[in-house]
Amino acid sequence: MKLDERLVRVDATGTAHPIGRVASRELRQRTGDMTLLAAPPRVAILRAAREQQLARSWLAGELVRPGMFWDILSVIAQGGRNGELVVVDQDGEQRALFVEAGHLVGASSTAERERLGRVLYQYGALTEEQLDMVLRVITPEVRFGEAAVALGYLTRERLFELIGRQSEEVLYATMQLAVGSFYFIDGIDEAKLPYRLRISLASLMMEGVRRMDEASAYASRIPSLFHVPARTGAPPPAEPELLRWYEAVDGKRSVDELSRALCEGSFDAMRAVFQLLQRGAVRVAPPRPTEPKAVVTIVNQCLVAIFAKVDATGGGAEVREQLASFATAGGVYDALFRDAGPAPDGSLVLEKIADNIELLVGGADGTKLLAQWLYEYTAFAMFVAEPLLRARLGEGDPGELAALSKQVAELLRAICE
Repeated sequence: MKLDERLVRVDATGTAHPIGRVASRELRQRTGDMTLLAAPPRVAILRAAREQQLARSWLAGELVRPGMFWDILSVIAQGGRNGELVVVDQDGEQRALFVEAGHLVGASSTAERERLGRVLYQYGALTEEQLDMVLRVITPEVRFGEAAVALGYLTRERLFELIGRQSEEVLYATMQLAVGSFYFIDGIDEAKLPYRLRISLASLMMEGVRRMDEASAYASRIPSLFHVPARTGAPPPAEPELLRWYEAVDGKRSVDELSRALCEGSFDAMRAVFQLLQRGAVRVAPPRPTEPKAVVTIVNQCLVAIFAKVDATGGGAEVREQLASFATAGGVYDALFRDAGPAPDGSLVLEKIADNIELLVGGADGTKLLAQWLYEYTAFAMFVAEPLLRARLGEGDPGELAALSKQVAELLRAICE
């Protein structure tokens, strides 16, 4: 989301004029008398003046650096506060965490990868075909999980377990945000909680920090979830849990496919494969895409990684603008990307791209041309992002940029071999 979409101009008379599209929409939802609360000189905070039962927000502000959300959540957890913590990232994705006496009791997210259906698919509870079927039958009255149970795809007990996993994934994703805004509302609206959980915030925060520390190490050895581990012939691990992963490695399944086969999260799969790599029990090969969806899947991995990094430095809008100009000038991308994105995180819709390339070319030549076009598109994204990141990272870890460049280069090499 561009920053100017939330722009409001206050004139010399003190009258506020919404300039941005989002600002106009948000203010229209807040018509009526408002009370101006005390705030710093360059900040304005308004609340409805006459609503006696209004939920009170005692904490709000901006995320301006990595790790800041951890500090905010710590204050809430240690204070034993009960309420809803909402975080909106710069692309407009909204995540809500419902906390009660130091515990996470529920979570929701508008980010596609964190929706319940995608989590059920990632954990191997639903196949892609089952996921599509559930999406066809859900209604405003029938929630996704209930529909999946009614169709016999999973038990209610398994659903409840994975709703807990979804809530954890939402929290972990929120902890990684470096830029965004947040607010905390006292009290929980029970209507927003179809299921109640009770997970210690302290343990979740410790795991979240560990994931943040480990992620860069994993990426240095396993550039993407779509790389394929294969056994080396070295002795298998003795630990039962690690042996379970080792025995699932067949030289064909990607890390992502291993996670679904063993009904575990993708981060757990990365951790297990990394441990096997350290012991010399497996090696990891780049993916070998043979059809359009596989090509798009690999390219999406690159684009999401690039935009996550540039968004964290505040340069996402600039890169998106230049990339959009490149796509327009390229001629073919308008037809290729029709109804396919890019999404706020830079990714493209697999099914739509596959349909569009079939209409444009089709057959084996279609996959080759798609790989070439998306290679050029992604390479240009990295070309634009690299100098911006070099300038904005400043005295930060120079290894961050090198790791991103290596990851993108290896993935792009895979789609053109």
